[in-house]
Amino acid sequence: MRRGGVWWPHREVELPTEVPAIDVLIPVLNEEESLPLVLDAIPRTWVRRVVVVDNGSEDRSAERARERGAEVVVEPQRGYGAACLRGLRYLAEDPPDVVVFLDGDFSDFPSELPRVVEPILKGEAELVIGSRTLGAQEQGALLVQAVVGNKLACVLMELMYGYRFSDLGPFRAITWQALQGLKMRDEDFGWTVEMQIKAARRGIGAVEVPVSYRKRVGVSKITGTLKGTALASYKILYTLFAQYALEVSDPGRRGGADG
Repeated sequence: MRRGGVWWPHREVELPTEVPAIDVLIPVLNEEESLPLVLDAIPRTWVRRVVVVDNGSEDRSAERARERGAEVVVEPQRGYGAACLRGLRYLAEDPPDVVVFLDGDFSDFPSELPRVVEPILKGEAELVIGSRTLGAQEQGALLVQAVVGNKLACVLMELMYGYRFSDLGPFRAITWQALQGLKMRDEDFGWTVEMQIKAARRGIGAVEVPVSYRKRVGVSKITGTLKGTALASYKILYTLFAQYALEVSDPGRRGGADG
């Protein structure tokens, strides 16, 4: 089981004879234009079900999701993490083997899902991060503030925990068993970095795979404004240092993730 590093996927990832239960979780907020594109691009032969968490949309995102066969749950409390946590509570009623997290803005390529889950299916990892910085990017897709923030967070994670990541990208896969052990709590912008920090603290096998990235449909709720960028940056750094302070104050909890 790997602890960091890059998994270079095979050119063609073949559908295994026995496919584990793979569920896709998509948090959305006013994504009626992009969501149909995302749902249509998911390779359905690979997944058991697709769950869309409507995080208080004022448009027809939920309607668009149902039209394309997705299951819809509602989380009125705004926040990326809050939506993910609501989705996981829903999945817990019939847990999958693997959860794939995917944004609803069509910036990622859902067709690349097989390469994201491949290391898990081959027993090489429990957590796979789709790295946008290692993959092909449309020019201008990753804004400068996002690039700088990701780089800083990843450098700090390596210094603090010894795990080398290149991105905090939302397109990721994790085994249900490993995810339960992380005891995720963040309800906002710190969700992705919390997952990676707790995986490092627990010594969970984690790798990155290169994924493609393009300009999203619509304006980002996070990096699309200076206020959103500032809040996200603060939350990510706060999560990093809070988790590190917890570990330093109680070294015996390094193997745990209940903070």
